Amino acid sequence: MSVIDLAASPSDLRALAEQSNAWPFEQAKAIVARLKKNPKDEVLFETGYGPSGLPHIGTFGEVARTTMVRHAFRVLTEDKVKTRLLAFSDDMDGLRKVPDNVPNKEMLASHLGKPLSRIPDPFSNEHPSFGAHNNARLRAFLDTFGFDYEFASSTDYYTSGRFDAALLRMLERLDAVMKIMLPSLREERAATYSPFLPICPRTGMVLYVPIIEHDVKAGTVSYDDPETKERVTVPVTGGHCKLQWKPDWAMRWFALGVDYEMAGKDLIDSVKLSGKICSALGGTPPEGFNYELFLDEKGQKISKSKGNGLTIDEWLRYASPESLSLFMYREPKAAKRLYFDVIPRNVDDYQQFLDGFPRQDAKQQLANPVWHIHSGKPPKADMPVTFQLLLTLVSSSNAENAETLWGFIGRYRPGVTPQTHPKLDAMVGYAINYYRDFVAPTKKFREPIASERAALQDLRDALSQLPAGSSAEEIQNVVYEIGRREPFLDPVKKGKDGRPGVSLDWFNMLYQVLLGQEKGPRFGSFVAVYGVSNSVAMIDGALARSA
Repeated sequence: MSVIDLAASPSDLRALAEQSNAWPFEQAKAIVARLKKNPKDEVLFETGYGPSGLPHIGTFGEVARTTMVRHAFRVLTEDKVKTRLLAFSDDMDGLRKVPDNVPNKEMLASHLGKPLSRIPDPFSNEHPSFGAHNNARLRAFLDTFGFDYEFASSTDYYTSGRFDAALLRMLERLDAVMKIMLPSLREERAATYSPFLPICPRTGMVLYVPIIEHDVKAGTVSYDDPETKERVTVPVTGGHCKLQWKPDWAMRWFALGVDYEMAGKDLIDSVKLSGKICSALGGTPPEGFNYELFLDEKGQKISKSKGNGLTIDEWLRYASPESLSLFMYREPKAAKRLYFDVIPRNVDDYQQFLDGFPRQDAKQQLANPVWHIHSGKPPKADMPVTFQLLLTLVSSSNAENAETLWGFIGRYRPGVTPQTHPKLDAMVGYAINYYRDFVAPTKKFREPIASERAALQDLRDALSQLPAGSSAEEIQNVVYEIGRREPFLDPVKKGKDGRPGVSLDWFNMLYQVLLGQEKGPRFGSFVAVYGVSNSVAMIDGALARSA
């Protein structure tokens, strides 16, 4: 079945999707099963965002992954069930500490404890609050990637009465909620814990105080003001109170009828507790899964406060959004290093998946990451060179400008220009940035030993004798043949003629001695783009350097 068949036959596509074990389909199947038990006209997907800081790469990952599950669900239901994706901002939360990456820290410090939506914007007067500023950044962030979503503000939902019925239900079933929460708390905190956090009428702060009395019929809670010691009674509705975050999460699921929300592995216990509270309120907890957390280059968990990870802006300085989507698609339940050295692989792997897509049958296409990244409509592949090859070209020629790189590309692929291939032009810019920041500072040539010098001399002579216009494959054959000698023979590998193959040590030596790096692209392709004469000169330079 071809791509055209898929587009023309939703039922055939659904049948194939039902057999697919790609993780977005596995997640979507759980939602389909949920719908069979409790039918409804609309399925709500949700992602959460804490606007005490700016949007980050984890925010992108959660929205991107949820979008993939949403599309998989639409395929499984032949798009007959309406779906929505709600990006929910917890801007009613109190500010607990001043972030490191914001201006006017002293001003923010004077507002600690107040809801984010009631703190002045430290960046400018453009937005009415700190929360509103970060919400605007979130929306701009999501819009940049073209996500289909609706934005929701916790403050708006609390103050407009949208949550009133659910808050009254929480008050009505307070004993059941406390029974769920108290065993999870330390003894000291359990003694004063309440799901309800009053917003102080006097100071506007979110108060973490014991609730002395509650009146279900009146819909109120009472507490003693920590400063004046006066007994204060406030409604739980209308934005006069908010909930502690686990009950808040559960209340939101119940109030909005959320059907799907994923969360990080560090929130497994929180998801369980919130699910129990949602059930106690009379709702059904959403489907979802707990994705693994990202690690830094040392294998330590990434932390916003430590700043030991990779930001969204940093990734997009070196690679396309699609490559980041591929990183997020892959093995969401496995811990992965999120550091600069993972970028080149994901850039080139994305292009390989895209290039292979038209040659796959329908079943294989549904397992191809680009199908999920592009919601079933991946673009046509048209990338004449790999990212790794571009990096090697920059490194070998010290060409830190796009014009020089395009000179190599134009000779290798006549007719390919920045105008005909704008995505390649963008990748040229990514490669230059990556080289300047990561390759150049670590570039280190090693000297060849005697047997390697002899092999390099023979490779130089063989390349010099190649006819003009030799293809990358013809060059690769020469490179391979010269390497068929000790100490580079691999007796396990066998060539088509039955002779021993060539080990990776041969190619590693070429990268280390000629390019000053540990790895690189297919060497024949590099020579074809860089030019045979330039490559011969490079070998001459290496031999002279080590003489």
